[in-house]
Amino acid sequence: MDATPLVDLTPIARIAMLGILIALGPLVWVWWRYRAAGPVSRLRALTLVTLFLTFDLVLFGVFTRLSDSGLGCPDWPGCYGSVSPIGAREEIHAAQTAQPTGPVTHGKAWIEMIHRYLATGVGVLISVLAIASWVVARRGQAAISPWWATVTWVWVCVQGAFGAFTVTMKLYPAIVTLHLLGGLFLLVLLAAQAEAYERRPLRLPRATHVAAVVVAVLSTVQIALGGWVSTNYAVLACTDFPTCHGRWWPEMDFVQGFAIFRELGAAKGGEGYLPFAALTAIHVAHRLGALVVFIAMAVLAVMLWRDGGAACRRWAMAVVGVAAWQFATGLSNVVLGWPLLAALGHSAGAAALVVGLSVLLARAHHARRATGAIPVAAGAAGAPRSGARRPLGHSA
Repeated sequence: MDATPLVDLTPIARIAMLGILIALGPLVWVWWRYRAAGPVSRLRALTLVTLFLTFDLVLFGVFTRLSDSGLGCPDWPGCYGSVSPIGAREEIHAAQTAQPTGPVTHGKAWIEMIHRYLATGVGVLISVLAIASWVVARRGQAAISPWWATVTWVWVCVQGAFGAFTVTMKLYPAIVTLHLLGGLFLLVLLAAQAEAYERRPLRLPRATHVAAVVVAVLSTVQIALGGWVSTNYAVLACTDFPTCHGRWWPEMDFVQGFAIFRELGAAKGGEGYLPFAALTAIHVAHRLGALVVFIAMAVLAVMLWRDGGAACRRWAMAVVGVAAWQFATGLSNVVLGWPLLAALGHSAGAAALVVGLSVLLARAHHARRATGAIPVAAGAAGAPRSGARRPLGHSA
């Protein structure tokens, strides 16, 4: 396995063809379902479908990591230079025979390659979205700037590069964490585009709008911490709750735990293995971050509920629901020994939070642009500041 070239572009054309075939299904569905609609409606529908499939792709990427399948094929973009594990069955069999519980098995190879096929399919959809956006813009029918889709296309290419680095750098923790964050940022871009195509403004008081931004920033930091916990396999560094090893402040090594430039399992500087105290520090930092985020989400939910509108109250309940889901799945990971279902559920909750906050902030931004100002209180929703245009109603 060590002699396998890390990059072998031999099967790249056939993998690209597989990606096109995967993308054909959603593309045909959108074309048929919206055949009588205008180009803007079709673009919005394609954006929403791509958002949904990207969400699924992020979760499948999490499953790939949690099932230890990230190196199921130790080269990129194929599997031992083949387009699928079928063509690499002899190499996989040899690797699995040498290490039955190692990183390369037939099952892990299929999981890794399916993830790559799905990623290629999403890349094709985003490419079509970018091309179609420019075509519609040149016809003078664009509802939003085609640069939105172009930036999304550039970003998915960056994601592809990080996917390659994940394999060639042998699950380097910083690269894997950045790959996760990049996938979530792709969700942000697609969610913002979908909202731009059909604007449903949601007027928020200035303080509530600021609170939503704060929650978004804190959530980003917390998700990065969660990715760092997962990529360093620090989930079970603490198996009790709310204490850790029976103590409120156990022995921890934050310097080693948060040394960014190191290989998986290696100590800072590459000298020896990462000490257990470092894993404990990573885990406890994530718990402390969760506490801060939960407090911020509770404050945001109260402010949204107090704003009084039906739409704001629905958003408040959604924030509380996501917070409860994240607490339940996060706690289950600890006390139940990191079950796969709970871990996937926790990641799904984080992705849902990212999409939800993106939509909330996009609608608040559209309301602000429509009225020319943010109202001081939701009760004054029908009374914008002097000189502002007539405000739009609360969104559904």
